[in-house]
Amino acid sequence: MRLLVITPHFLPDTAPTGTIITELTQQWCEQGHEVHVITSLPWYEEHKVAADWKKGFIDRELHDSLRITRLHPFPFNKSSFFLRALGFLLFSLFASAVSIFSRGPFDAVFCLSPPITFGVVGKIASKRHRCPLVLNIQDIFPDVAIETGILKSQLLIRLSKRLEVNSYKSSSVVTVLSEGMKENINRKLIEQKKMPALEVIPNFAYTNFFSLEEDESYKKENQLEGKNIVMYAGNLGHSQPLEIMVNAAKTHFDKEDLIYVVNGSGVKAEYVKEEAEKLNNLIFVDFQPLERLPNVLSSADIHLVMLKSGLGNLSVPSKIYNIFASGKPVVASVDSDTEIARVVLDAEAGFVVDPHDPSAFFKAIELLADNYSLRKEMGISAKRWAEKWHTSENISKNYTDLITEIITK
Repeated sequence: MRLLVITPHFLPDTAPTGTIITELTQQWCEQGHEVHVITSLPWYEEHKVAADWKKGFIDRELHDSLRITRLHPFPFNKSSFFLRALGFLLFSLFASAVSIFSRGPFDAVFCLSPPITFGVVGKIASKRHRCPLVLNIQDIFPDVAIETGILKSQLLIRLSKRLEVNSYKSSSVVTVLSEGMKENINRKLIEQKKMPALEVIPNFAYTNFFSLEEDESYKKENQLEGKNIVMYAGNLGHSQPLEIMVNAAKTHFDKEDLIYVVNGSGVKAEYVKEEAEKLNNLIFVDFQPLERLPNVLSSADIHLVMLKSGLGNLSVPSKIYNIFASGKPVVASVDSDTEIARVVLDAEAGFVVDPHDPSAFFKAIELLADNYSLRKEMGISAKRWAEKWHTSENISKNYTDLITEIITK
């Protein structure tokens, strides 16, 4: 099978979706498929093209059955929604042009979203190469932008919603990460004449998180030996209520053995850095490379997963699977009717608290911090649950089975 994959990020770019699609692509190649990836030059971590990659507007690589075409991402000022949208639009136009001239034939186009404009890119590519489009939704836009207050213009909201629905209608199949996301899209398509197939295929746990050797280097580097570590690792963006974590650190300021550690990058990184300078029990550590992430996650005693109310059925933070695989308990500040809440409770691997109840959030952390045996018990439950969860091998096969079914219809 020959696949054309269109994605905004791909390793060595550090965006979470980039690591997911890179792992899937590698699995497809190992399964004997040929893959051509159209993506961006690495830019996510510093919001500018990485210094080692300033080779012009396009870069091409060939690795056996994997061909990668990297394009300039036009990374404008990340604090301006308009400029970020303009950057994604220019990048989408560039990716569309490259997809048109990519050498086929392809059996299917596999396109990742967000950005929302990639639905159009995927449609153009599938029309050009006369093959099905699989649109993979990692976060539902524009809903996330609306809920977080990033997108306020009624005109842009209407245009974005129209673009969203048209992207779904143009696809042969739309894949999402949870039943909640599927219900969201179903509601939007219920009055449409043309309905794509809708399939739930979740993300996966990385197998290298399951068998970790003891490694104290991360703790030593950051003077964390002998501490109970409460960690948030991941994107520092508009979707995460980081204030509740900062307030937890302030509340627990007098607990000498308890320290909050933040690993990550994003538009709210400066806010966390500024707060960390004021608090002795809150430290900020820059984004760590993927190969080191298993040891970083395993260094924590308690992990935090936070989503603003209303976002839990629009996005699924896939890091939860890797946290579980590393054998650590979680305090999740999320809506109770979401996939994350279901997973944490099903695994008996932590506590779920209402995003509007900071007091419950603080108390859940205290309960785990003060009770080693409970932490250990929940960590074992988390790992046991993760061992039964999907790995990249079977998730990648789920996608190719789905594509084969579409092709043979």
